[in-house]
Amino acid sequence: MSRGSNAGFDRHITIFSPDGRLYQVEYAFKAIAHSGLTSVGIRGIDTVVVVTQKKIPDKLLDSSTVTNIFKLTPRIGCVMTGHNADSRSQVHRARVEAGEWKYKFGYDITADMLCRRLADIAQVYTQNAEMRPLGCCMIMAAIDPQQGPVLYKCDPAGYFCGFRATAVGAKQTEANSYLEKKLKKKVELTHDRTVQLAISCLSSVLSMDFKATELEVAVVTKVEPKFRTLSEAEIEDHIVAIAERE
Repeated sequence: MSRGSNAGFDRHITIFSPDGRLYQVEYAFKAIAHSGLTSVGIRGIDTVVVVTQKKIPDKLLDSSTVTNIFKLTPRIGCVMTGHNADSRSQVHRARVEAGEWKYKFGYDITADMLCRRLADIAQVYTQNAEMRPLGCCMIMAAIDPQQGPVLYKCDPAGYFCGFRATAVGAKQTEANSYLEKKLKKKVELTHDRTVQLAISCLSSVLSMDFKATELEVAVVTKVEPKFRTLSEAEIEDHIVAIAERE
């Protein structure tokens, strides 16, 4: 027992430690935090916005091929934070599940059902020894036909939940407390204000002024329910608007 309190219990995915913890699942959450990126999702009255940092690790890389924002169906999209390869694997699985649902039932899957399905799959990975938990977290944005704008988060433990606003990644604690302060009074967030709040949140918690090339922003609105990524010019307009307001 020389290894201390977690002696041997972190070697297996599926074994509880005496104090009731699954160390491998906790390490998966740490892997997300150590990715160095922070992502934010906010739901407005008629829009959902997801924002993440865009870091190009190598000057020789083509920056247009590096992204953490993915379209799952024409109307559902997500931002992934954590291990890149794990993220792509989960995105691929989500697209397969959405395609199978459409084939089986003849209509598009809702964000709620897709997120629940992915959470169920992630939960199985915490039970079976042949798979490790995925080191990534998905924030999903969509316009639901019944509920309107929806924002969901699905984590490696298999937990999923709807949010008014959420953050994940390296600075998630600071970002979440920033969002709590801003949304304490139930403010009516228009499209522009939602985008600008998300960008301001990242700027504030990371203490840096972003250029348009250092951010990725994607939106879905009631007017334009298709998930789309904003161009650099559109992001620049929002950054200028924030600077003018401050």
